[in-house]
Amino acid sequence: MKKAVILLSGGLDSATSLFWAKAKGCKLFCLMFDYGQRHKKEISQAKVIAAKANCRYRVLKIDLAGKHSSLVNKHMKITAADIKKIIPSTYVPARNMIFLSFAASFAESEKADAVIIGANQIDYSNYPDCRAGFLKAFENAVNKGTKQGAQGKKIKILAPLLNKTKAQIVKMAKRLNVPIELTWSCYSGGKRACGRCPSCVIRAKGFKEAGIEDPCKSC
Repeated sequence: MKKAVILLSGGLDSATSLFWAKAKGCKLFCLMFDYGQRHKKEISQAKVIAAKANCRYRVLKIDLAGKHSSLVNKHMKITAADIKKIIPSTYVPARNMIFLSFAASFAESEKADAVIIGANQIDYSNYPDCRAGFLKAFENAVNKGTKQGAQGKKIKILAPLLNKTKAQIVKMAKRLNVPIELTWSCYSGGKRACGRCPSCVIRAKGFKEAGIEDPCKSC
């Protein structure tokens, strides 16, 4: 992996994936999305993190079909149901599929050999587009449907955190000197992290199990 496009949300997972790739000497281009999410603070944090890592970035403003997602529809309540058993109200239809499609297009344009996503299927919100089967299927589709793939120059879809617990990710972030204090995970859209939404709950669990204080706990 010499050059890659990375989906950078501004959260802990994507920031850790960014610094993981940098540690491998990979040249990175960061892609961010403004899709009407209530937690727009993640965009500003992603910009700061990209600058901290000396990476180029671009923010794409797109319109997603999110009227039934509490992540986009501010009139819906963000529920903190059992995240291991159901797909929560924060699910946005095909979000990662759309994000990865844009990233694959940019990767081909940039002559990159990989797309990186901070997806995780262990301590996560049960989103179907964060699972290994989906990512593998998408990689196959990209390499069958692009000029680069048709010419035998495959684009890999890399998810370095896919099978790690949140505690393992926290420890990895510390080891890679990720600016954790700059990351933003909360879905609620307030000035401070709510501590109650699924993302906040998962993050708090990870730091507790890692035995590390979250520097953004009072953000």
